[in-house]
Amino acid sequence: MAEPIVFRFDFASPYSYLAAEKIDALAERHGRAVAWKPVLLGAIFKHFGTVPVMRQPGMHDYSLRDFARSARFHDIPFRMPMRFPVATQVPARAYYWLLGQDEELARRFAHCVFRTYFVDGRDISESAVMLNISAKLGVDPVALSSAIENQATKDKLRQETDAAIAVGMFGAPWITVDGEHFWGTDRLPQLERWLETGGF
Repeated sequence: MAEPIVFRFDFASPYSYLAAEKIDALAERHGRAVAWKPVLLGAIFKHFGTVPVMRQPGMHDYSLRDFARSARFHDIPFRMPMRFPVATQVPARAYYWLLGQDEELARRFAHCVFRTYFVDGRDISESAVMLNISAKLGVDPVALSSAIENQATKDKLRQETDAAIAVGMFGAPWITVDGEHFWGTDRLPQLERWLETGGF
């Protein structure tokens, strides 16, 4: 069986959100599974000495327009959060804890986190928001609250972020299929062609 497509992302990345809404269906059309791996873009930027796209000279206003335009193009609900960006350690740790128990539940949680931020505009860096999401999914909020502060969970997120740096990830989303890396939502058509043809 073919290796899963690896989907690396940050929960505060607008383009990651857009890709998250499309990646599973795209993969399913080609008989592939997807391994979702949240990472911390802030740590990646620090490693490479770079900055987010909206902090690059001249790109702030364009980026805001492009986020919204890209969402319209893909027919995905989107509202730019008032507070942007935010730290994503809390949702990422929660995701990995859930992944260790139930992959499908972790996937649903990830979708809820993205939509809570980029549709509802709520601050996903707050533990209370994460606990509210988990409760709606039937997850014990007390257990999740404990897991977020668990050292093993913190280590898992750090390991995944280090692994992302090791493969050269410098922005999000970062999608890997059969060793080939694709950066950005706008590369989804190339990803699909790659899966259709076995590479080009």
